[in-house]
Amino acid sequence: MLPDKAIGILKHEAPVAIATASTDGRPHVVGTWNSYVELEGNTLLIPAGHFNRTEENLASNNKIEVMIASKEVEGNYGLGAGFLISGTASFQNSGPLFDRMKSRFDWARAVLVVNVDKCEQTL
Repeated sequence: MLPDKAIGILKHEAPVAIATASTDGRPHVVGTWNSYVELEGNTLLIPAGHFNRTEENLASNNKIEVMIASKEVEGNYGLGAGFLISGTASFQNSGPLFDRMKSRFDWARAVLVVNVDKCEQTL
């Protein structure tokens, strides 16, 4: 489960960075917003409008890292907290998780499902 502070970060609007790597190790980073991310247990659900290269990368290497932060949350050194979330991920373009995200974000072509393995506070 994500720590309470990480969950609190998702309640404040800020960018989210999502990193994957291709089979040759080339990193790829895309972004979204905290308010778009849903938490279900130990899983992040992120609507995907594009994220085409992210999907390509995950098809051959399902490892992912997600960085969330907010300057509204108390961190290690005052206001401003951030977490690096590591795990595995896949895309779903049908089923109940997709339907739920599509009902909130009509532009979503899929949902990025991130299974959290590790969550480390960085700020």
